[in-house]
Amino acid sequence: MNSSPYDALLLLSFGGPEGPDDVLPFLANVTRGRGIPRDRLLEVAQHYYHFGGVSPINKQNRALIAAVEAAGLGIPVYWGNRNWTPYVEDTVAAMSADGVRRALAFPTSAYASYSACRQYWEDIARGRSAAGDRAPAIDKVRHYFNHPGFVEANADGLRAALRLVPEGSRVVFTAHSIPVSIAQQSGPGGGLYERELREAAALVIAAVAPDLGWDLVWQSRSGPPSVPWLEPDIGDHLRAIAGTVPGVAVAPIGFVSDHLEVRWDLDTEAAALAEELGMPFARAATAGTHPAFVALVVDLLRERSVAGAPRRALGTFGPSHDVCPAGCCPAPVRQWRDSL
Repeated sequence: MNSSPYDALLLLSFGGPEGPDDVLPFLANVTRGRGIPRDRLLEVAQHYYHFGGVSPINKQNRALIAAVEAAGLGIPVYWGNRNWTPYVEDTVAAMSADGVRRALAFPTSAYASYSACRQYWEDIARGRSAAGDRAPAIDKVRHYFNHPGFVEANADGLRAALRLVPEGSRVVFTAHSIPVSIAQQSGPGGGLYERELREAAALVIAAVAPDLGWDLVWQSRSGPPSVPWLEPDIGDHLRAIAGTVPGVAVAPIGFVSDHLEVRWDLDTEAAALAEELGMPFARAATAGTHPAFVALVVDLLRERSVAGAPRRALGTFGPSHDVCPAGCCPAPVRQWRDSL
């Protein structure tokens, strides 16, 4: 891609601890300024300690970078995190020192919402500000929830999961719950986070078997009960359908890789609950390093680099905007300060 206006790709992600000593400092970064009680941090820390204090996300990001580089991207790939090393500020400084002049950022989130989209623009701005006058220009890819590569990767994961549960099992898609007030402000016109997720789920079902029954539910909810979050929770939903379906195939459509929330909330808690309920349970793989997802990264760079390159998208939404409209997905008013 010698003619590309971009001389680097920047993988943007959330970050995660890579050992027990990292866990509490990492959680302090995630919750800075939100007044989270230490007892709550210690409670959440146990989820990480269950896996040796290591979040899977960093290893998965390294694997994705290696796969993208092997696909012949043609430009160097950098990696910066919001909450743990390598921090985005350090990465943008390194890009500047290496002479990068313009980069395209690929966040490990496919959807709209403050934390999934707008906050990555803030991360970019913070990194560029720290790098000073020589900071490279950095653009960001569009939402890719309906890109054929994302749909294909998730469809393959769901097919494999369905082979592990009885015929006629219910498909249950999950995504990270967020406060209803934030969900309502996501995207132009509001409510885009949930609408994009429902569209992605419908596209995956259409690719696998259009007659499959399915639901979209939520996981990883935190915060005080007084603040409404998107519902139903995966656990509540499993209890509600227990005895009415022969089994469930749970597909974490809201995640691009097996984050800690996937490993804990689904593989640990939801799987244990399904066993208690006597309900056959299988969890579909996330997109991860599926070849179609790796090809998606290359494709999104190509569409921004080559005049006339197709902007591929399935379903009714079409390709999303490249730059967020002013005022969409605003930063939340932290009425839920004690949430995590």
